[in-house]
Amino acid sequence: MAHSEKTLDSQLIFEGRVIRVTLDKVLLENGNTSSREVVHHHGGACIMPVTDDDEIYMVRQFRYALGEEMWELPAGKLEAGEDPFAAAKRELEEECGLTADEYTSLGVLYPTVGYDSEKIYIWIARGLHATGQHLDPDEFLDVHKVPFEKALAMVEDNTIRDSKTIAGILRYALMRKGQ
Repeated sequence: MAHSEKTLDSQLIFEGRVIRVTLDKVLLENGNTSSREVVHHHGGACIMPVTDDDEIYMVRQFRYALGEEMWELPAGKLEAGEDPFAAAKRELEEECGLTADEYTSLGVLYPTVGYDSEKIYIWIARGLHATGQHLDPDEFLDVHKVPFEKALAMVEDNTIRDSKTIAGILRYALMRKGQ
């Protein structure tokens, strides 16, 4: 049996630059009603640049909401209606100063399914070419080349805690295993 809920009413609680929050009244399968707080987000695009020597480019940046510096794959938020693949290629060049000859999809990640509509699209980039990094004015990060096996160990020892980065690295590990 497929499960669902029907929206009966939706009230805008907050609208900002990155998110919109609604308080929704829903009809449940059993006929009762309940409320749902929903964070609406345009989503994001993530890219894992892989060198011919099986190193991956990663970034280190401070994340205010968590109050700490994080290891991450290059990524960025989507603008309303923006193509995720175009955004991933944009982030590759903006954050790492790279373009690529070949891209492979690693699928879509839903980071917080209980209350957030965000979807993050993930790609691998190969056949890398240096162009020039051009960060946004409010963006500060360092770029590092990490051997893939070391990045995998960083997932295992909890050095990497970012969900999109973990998903990208583990999906790539499974892909390599199947080759």
